[in-house]
Amino acid sequence: MNTLTIDAKTLQRLFLAGANRIDSQKEYINELNVFPVPDGDTGTNMTLTILSAAKEVEKLTDPTIVSLCQAISGGSLRGARGNSGVILSQLFRGFTRAVSKSETLDKAEIALGFGRAVDTAYKAVMKPKEGTILTVAKGMADKAEELKDSDMDLIAYCEAILACGYEVLEKTPDLLPVLKEAGVVDSGGQGLMEILQGIVDAMTGKVTEIVIPEVEKTPEPSVIQKDADYVPPADIKFGYCTEFIIMLNQALTEEEEQGLKDYLLGMGDSLVLVADDEICKVHVHTNHPGQAIEKALTFGPLSNMKIDNMRLEHQEKLIKDAEKVAARQRQEEELAARKKKQEPMKKIGFISISIGEGMTEVFKGLGVDYLIEGGQTMNPSTEDMLNAIKEVNAENIFILPNNKNIILAAEQARDLTEDKNIIVLPTQTIPQGIAAMVGYMPESDVEENKESMEECYRDILSGQVTYAVRDTAINGKTIHKGDIMGINDDGIEAVGTDINATTMDLITRMVDADSELLSLYYGEDVTREQAEELAEKVEAAFPDLEVETNFGGQPIYYYVLSVE
Repeated sequence: MNTLTIDAKTLQRLFLAGANRIDSQKEYINELNVFPVPDGDTGTNMTLTILSAAKEVEKLTDPTIVSLCQAISGGSLRGARGNSGVILSQLFRGFTRAVSKSETLDKAEIALGFGRAVDTAYKAVMKPKEGTILTVAKGMADKAEELKDSDMDLIAYCEAILACGYEVLEKTPDLLPVLKEAGVVDSGGQGLMEILQGIVDAMTGKVTEIVIPEVEKTPEPSVIQKDADYVPPADIKFGYCTEFIIMLNQALTEEEEQGLKDYLLGMGDSLVLVADDEICKVHVHTNHPGQAIEKALTFGPLSNMKIDNMRLEHQEKLIKDAEKVAARQRQEEELAARKKKQEPMKKIGFISISIGEGMTEVFKGLGVDYLIEGGQTMNPSTEDMLNAIKEVNAENIFILPNNKNIILAAEQARDLTEDKNIIVLPTQTIPQGIAAMVGYMPESDVEENKESMEECYRDILSGQVTYAVRDTAINGKTIHKGDIMGINDDGIEAVGTDINATTMDLITRMVDADSELLSLYYGEDVTREQAEELAEKVEAAFPDLEVETNFGGQPIYYYVLSVE
């Protein structure tokens, strides 16, 4: 490569190398997590975030710095999962905003990008904590600025920044006592270093083969997969399946987006059009693909163009079956869309994260409009939140993340939404989310409800009982893989080898003379009989405490409980 500048094609390869590197090291990064619960770990979340961007980057056949920046920023923002993934997406967002107008990147551009990346990421976190990925990024940004006017070539410059990053990473335990106690460096910082190590390895030629894994497992080919584009030749009204992406010169207004939809539907069918501030994805069946492309070019340059002549398809039986499935699906979607359009937009709606069948039923009963399953082994992405926001027909929407590792993704979705007022209540547990919904008052306005719901969820104590997935030392406790842990709002309070005994220990530490109600939600690995046996022991130990036993159905956590 040119030792003075990085062109677009090289930047594409380097970014993919970084994504490939962290994917190969994600389990190692997961093992650095101090808190040993089986949740969406740092390595997994950062990997899924960057792979969402890599999927967009990989599609670019003739990239420019502008198109690469749009793919990296947009893909990572929408695919961000967990706090570490959101922070990573903000680092990418800041870097790409700083360099997107350049034709190539030199040392000055890289230094500018690092600086803007750090500023953007720090602003995205309400209470930035040193000793984390932020500290590591800041150290490298300072080094990049310090060396930008040196006589180093680009490779030596990047290697010096990388070396500085590792030095800062090694110091993170001195800034966060919990890391020192566990004997590890910060996992988010390690994830960032893995990405940059992959980039430098590709620059130096140490890595030449780059294979980007699929973000999700691709399902086996089936009839259903062909529903949109494969139909019997005799029934085809519009013969060309036309797809492309518009790299928007500027964000589409609502009128422009609707006008483009109307134009394309006037010349075809099976239209799918999805737009954000930077790109617009289009799929349409038409007999005049050239006209569709000419219209699209008025909004910006095109990429990923694909035109298929559907009349040349010959798999007739599979095709007919697929068309039936597609027609049924389209009919259901059209009916749902018509129903939603006919319904007036309500004042307030709710989106909540749920973690089990029973919990989901509780939230539905409390009036939640849209539930996102997840929160533990798979943290929902920003795009999951955005899709939920689109589905809720309300002017104001409360989001209940119910997990501290999902709050930033919810806030990022809020910031990307322009047509609805999004209020993120930073609930960190399922009981807090339930309590917040109990505090909702239909007759009150948005601000009054925000205050009421916050007051309700902050007044309860939450507890969870799960198992340790790794050996660690935390808060003066030595924990071994497989141990049962009782966790409350302050951290790990009880450790043992028996589920009910450890749960009882946790409850004893949470209940005091002012406690009135204990709600006990048992998970999918606990029977009703076991839960009722535990409830009887609690009632015997605390005669003045009312105990409610409910089926939660949650995975991972044997019990979720709240004390009021």
